[in-house]
Amino acid sequence: MSIDLHCHSTVSDGALTPAEVVLRASANGCTLLALTDHDHTGGLAAAHAQAKQSGITLINGAEISVSWRGRTIHIVGLNISPEDEVLQTLLGRLRSGRLQRLQAIADKLAKKGISDAYEGTLALATNIDMVTRTHIADFLVRSGHVNKKADAFRKYLGDGKSCSVKHQWAELAEVVTAIRHAGGIAVIAHPMRYELSATARRNLFSDFKACGGEAIEVHSGRSNLNDRLNYALLAQQFDFLASCGSDFHRDGDFGGGLLGCCPELPPICKPVWDHLAD
Repeated sequence: MSIDLHCHSTVSDGALTPAEVVLRASANGCTLLALTDHDHTGGLAAAHAQAKQSGITLINGAEISVSWRGRTIHIVGLNISPEDEVLQTLLGRLRSGRLQRLQAIADKLAKKGISDAYEGTLALATNIDMVTRTHIADFLVRSGHVNKKADAFRKYLGDGKSCSVKHQWAELAEVVTAIRHAGGIAVIAHPMRYELSATARRNLFSDFKACGGEAIEVHSGRSNLNDRLNYALLAQQFDFLASCGSDFHRDGDFGGGLLGCCPELPPICKPVWDHLAD
């Protein structure tokens, strides 16, 4: 099996439509795929229709924004029911705050001499309700203020940088509870990307487990073998299931991997996909 349990479409901040995501993943040999748009499940119906035609198994998913001890953390919900009212109420609330955050970031960028960030960013978002920092980074690249999106985050948009805006997302326990209410499994997305000390990482994993979290991504995007081995050991230590995902948004992204293609997990892992039908 070729498995990818984390990717994005135009419903959030990806470049491909949900159907195109499925087609691309299938062409790359993927047999089990989860579409996990940010704070949104609106692409799942179209993705399922294409998956049926392509002969690929599609898992319902979403990547949900969390504020944890002053940091932004992302939690993937796998095998969720998109019709669940508790989950949809939560996702709707999170989406409503995105335009407010964009305006606050645009105001900070204006003070740096970068004008029209609000309007310019919205012009790049297929779904303006789902505008993200990735869209702002795209604007900064296209307007010539940085050479690549990674530079936009390093200079302006990353946590603690000059134009970052602390936004209150959902609480960790609230998100895990909503995912479980919707019949899903909660997974910490790309834990290797958060700038956490060993103590902070242990605290995150402990808090996550205490509120019902069940899995972490042992592989994400372009993580290397050392990352996979380290996080496989952490998954074993905390008795977490192991997931993997390309975190694909578009070709050439600095953080994403090849859609539909993830390396095998270390043999000590307990794969999350063995539990998706439970």
